[in-house]
Amino acid sequence: MTEPGVGLLHALRERQLAGSRPGERTDGLRIALAIEGGGNRAAYSAGMALALDEAGLTDAFDDVYGTSGGALNAAWLLTGEARRWMRSWAWPEVAAARITDPRRMLRGGPLIDLGRLVHHVYEAITPMDFEAILANPIGFHPMATDARTGGAMDLGPLVVDRSSLQTALRASSCLPLLAGRPVRLGGRTYVDGGLSEGVPYRSALADGATHVLVLRTRRTDQRAAPPSRIERALLAPYFLRHGRRAGRAHLGRHATYAADDLHLAEASGAPVATLVEVRPPLGSHDVGRLSSDLESIAEAIEIGRATVQAWLGPHH
Repeated sequence: MTEPGVGLLHALRERQLAGSRPGERTDGLRIALAIEGGGNRAAYSAGMALALDEAGLTDAFDDVYGTSGGALNAAWLLTGEARRWMRSWAWPEVAAARITDPRRMLRGGPLIDLGRLVHHVYEAITPMDFEAILANPIGFHPMATDARTGGAMDLGPLVVDRSSLQTALRASSCLPLLAGRPVRLGGRTYVDGGLSEGVPYRSALADGATHVLVLRTRRTDQRAAPPSRIERALLAPYFLRHGRRAGRAHLGRHATYAADDLHLAEASGAPVATLVEVRPPLGSHDVGRLSSDLESIAEAIEIGRATVQAWLGPHH
């Protein structure tokens, strides 16, 4: 049995060497992966997750938590086909599907069509094996924000079949106003998880994780800014109609990110690191939430991949 105080990287390597399988552990640990999103900035965490899979470490985790684009990356990881599809964030054929299209707004539709993502792109262009995710013994935890309470919600317990899984992916990524009205699942409505838990490691710890690897999409010199006056004015009617407390969460999300940054930085520097974050290196380029620059997105994937490879060291 592995000591609970052992470092995260050592614990992952021990599981890999032992051929440990999810649901059949004997080391007394619970190791979670937490993946940050941020729209197309999640290309960074996509590359990071890809590197873990290439290193043969996916099965060393017991649970995977993801917010927004991070939930999409988590889903790809659990299909068992990450190496085939994870780079599709930067594929022209995916961009051609126009998940984000300003022209829809002229017809009264949403700027971001998440239904088109999960029911067209993930069905016909980059087929996502939803059944493999459902059958995977690694726990899948897409995070969203309850539109009524403004609180973080793990949608994992509500994912019971293909339809609810697709709905949970939409809910986790449902940017207020830009992606239309909140997504309904299990009798409640949800918006983007980034409003309440953009970096979903706290839910992993609350669920009993002894170790958490956090894949970030912001550099250490990047800070979440409070919403501008124009943004607040545009979103006020939306939240008034669909969830005032979610609106308060949106107003305070920059403070939540700041607290997470401080907590994770302190934990990662502990003598025995059981909570570790991996971030894009200083000097990495910015990728906007709605960026359509496929070259920039592809570069972000490779930077994220190289960053995790460096963290893993020569053994991988």
